[in-house]
Amino acid sequence: MAKGADVIGKSFTTLLTSITACSVLWLAGCSDSDPEATSVESTVSQADVSIFAGCYTVSFDEPAQIKVSEQNGKWVMQMKEPASSGRVWDDPEVLEVVDNEEIPRFFSIDPDNVDAVIARPDRVLVLAHVKPAYANIDPLLDSEYLSYIYRGANTIYRVECDEVNTDILADPHANIVIDNVDESI
Repeated sequence: MAKGADVIGKSFTTLLTSITACSVLWLAGCSDSDPEATSVESTVSQADVSIFAGCYTVSFDEPAQIKVSEQNGKWVMQMKEPASSGRVWDDPEVLEVVDNEEIPRFFSIDPDNVDAVIARPDRVLVLAHVKPAYANIDPLLDSEYLSYIYRGANTIYRVECDEVNTDILADPHANIVIDNVDESI
């Protein structure tokens, strides 16, 4: 009889352990927090924008034109200056983290495929980092970085930062006139 009681005791212990484990899992799943009620602040603060630290250009064969860095605890961007200015980079302009909900305003990409987005407050410049796995399979992307510059989106390329001025006036592309898309219709 002791052997039978021992088997029943072990079975009862296993049953109680299983009930306790299931109860804990059930209670954990029934928390009061609403996953859809996540605030924009918590979503934005989760983005790792340090991935943007560096310099960028619009073509592999051109020198750096934009520099993104962290200065005094804030993310900033700077543009290259011509040699006549006496400095290489212009004054830093503050960037802010952009919530993924705003991505469709600037890029034709599913926000789930984007790691982080930063922008000037006026949204004239918006930078996005595409998840590397997605960038590798999308034939339209040849870079993990996207830029939206005044109503136009394209890939940009991360390049080494340099301290060499760019003579914008000597650039043959400088004569391109950008018409307002809405007015040309």
